[in-house]
Amino acid sequence: MKMGEAEYMAEFHESKDNPLHKDFGVLSNTLYILKKEKQYRPSAIWYKLLGIVCGSILTYFWGIFGKYVIDIVEAGGTIEENLQALFNILLIAGIVFAVLTFGDVTSNNKTWFRFIEIRMKMILERIDKALRMNYQLLEKPEVLDIHQRASSATGGNNNGVEGMMNLMTTLGKNLFTVIVTSIAVVVLDWKLIFALVIISVAQYLYFMRIIKLDKIKYWNKLAPINREVNYVERVSQDFDYAKDIRLFDMKEFLLTKQRAVFVKREKLNDYHLEMWFWHAIVVRLLYVVGKSLIYAALFIAVLKNGMSIGSFTMFLALAISFSENLLSFLQRFGDYRRVSMEVDDFRSFMDVSEDKAETRPLPKAENYEIEFHDVSYRYAAATKNAVSHLNITIHPGEKLAVVGLNGAGKTTFIKLLCRLYDPTEGYITLNGVDIRNYSREDYYKLFSPVFQNIEVFAFPIAENVSMKIPEMTDETEVASAIREAGLEDKICSLPDDMKTYLLKIVDENGVDFSGGEKQKLALARALYKNAPIVVLDEPTSALDAIAEQNLYESFDRMIGDKSAVYISHRLASTRFCDKVAMFEGGNLIEFGSHDELMEKDGAYAHMFHVQAQYYQENDGEEVESNG
Repeated sequence: MKMGEAEYMAEFHESKDNPLHKDFGVLSNTLYILKKEKQYRPSAIWYKLLGIVCGSILTYFWGIFGKYVIDIVEAGGTIEENLQALFNILLIAGIVFAVLTFGDVTSNNKTWFRFIEIRMKMILERIDKALRMNYQLLEKPEVLDIHQRASSATGGNNNGVEGMMNLMTTLGKNLFTVIVTSIAVVVLDWKLIFALVIISVAQYLYFMRIIKLDKIKYWNKLAPINREVNYVERVSQDFDYAKDIRLFDMKEFLLTKQRAVFVKREKLNDYHLEMWFWHAIVVRLLYVVGKSLIYAALFIAVLKNGMSIGSFTMFLALAISFSENLLSFLQRFGDYRRVSMEVDDFRSFMDVSEDKAETRPLPKAENYEIEFHDVSYRYAAATKNAVSHLNITIHPGEKLAVVGLNGAGKTTFIKLLCRLYDPTEGYITLNGVDIRNYSREDYYKLFSPVFQNIEVFAFPIAENVSMKIPEMTDETEVASAIREAGLEDKICSLPDDMKTYLLKIVDENGVDFSGGEKQKLALARALYKNAPIVVLDEPTSALDAIAEQNLYESFDRMIGDKSAVYISHRLASTRFCDKVAMFEGGNLIEFGSHDELMEKDGAYAHMFHVQAQYYQENDGEEVESNG
């Protein structure tokens, strides 16, 4: 190990595992995987059992066949008698071998794609869990880490869940073979079976030590490194970052980051390979010792007990089969423990706590009133609240402007309002009922959001507006929302109209929208959803002040009598809103109408006067400060 690497590896030796990780145990995970097989493809279990029996017998079949052939040769007799006996044995052996081979091949061919299908279904379970998970959990490093591990546990044929299914078959063959052949070894020499068990157990214990070290000091530490590798690689290939990378000449900067992460992974790989190198040496030595003991026992049986050549051949095959399958069973059981620990990762992620309290149906009402009752929120590991002791009411049909400088607490307020976060202190009510009494999914239906970062998906435009599958998309409503959002001319100019794909990830003829077109697309989404409360969280931050004001006023006309919350660090939205909430340092410092706050001549009035020069009427006159 190079100078400095010892200190680097010490970090991996001492670091603790993810607090969300749970140890379920091999037996529990075996039953869990069998349950998944029964749930998704029950026939996989029966084909697996067929392969265990047929595959096991094939390992020592020719040793038994050889004994009878040699016995016929040794017995003497006429050529005709020997040929007839050999023909009979060959006929019986051929039929048995054909049946066993057919069973083994059938098992192999019928199980592999079933195992893959079961793993795909479990991947869907994981994705479904991630999509339903509480938003605030997604910001926690330990959740991201356990999700990465769960992804790895479903990421290959030999990892985690599918690895456990495959190894279950291998272990079954090994165990069945050991049980059958152990009888022959005991007959040969009971001391031999004792010696072979000792050798196998020694190898198993050493193997398990390597497995444990490999999981803790390599596998677990690889997850965050792989996440970092994937992030840097994704950034370097993402079109959204391409302009910044070129104009800021970030090529060497990003390559340096990538190289640094690769160095971390290489150091881990060195440690990983060194452990398995010494394990291979130990395995070879024990293999030689085991074979030597088997031949020694057989030579003694021949010399002392007069064992025939045929019996020598059979017992040699059975003893070797016992030795190899016992070693294989214990070693594969070590692998089984490894993949079981990876299944622990999958199940740990699936068990990450969610809202499990009983919920009531969301009331159907013409109007909804939301009230914050002394609400505070503090981010994990933060030393102070992001918002503190917030008391504010959003009345039905009311337009509320939430203003303040960056970092004032506006976005946190929106996340609390939409229940992406739950308050650290206090509570929020909907028509007088704590919103935690409702399911998040039902509560989310109240809001039509337009966020600052507008994401587009590599799906057709119609689905990007409806955010639903084609069968659930009302194209008439989509067209209406597109028209109202001012995007109709753009869509009509495209060859496939609303069926045109966005981006070129799925369809090479896909199109990419400009920043302004993406904002209109986001407005169309909000209009299509037609929820009773509209939220605009600084979606116009990239626009100049006049364009921002015009867009806000236009959108205000579109939403009509719906409740609306406009978030901005600029004041384009405030003059046509019923109320203005001024945030500073996580506190609500002023609240009232635009005119009331201007008369108060406080922080809001000062901010408005500073920005007023940017808001001008079309004739060039300044907007008066009194609105």
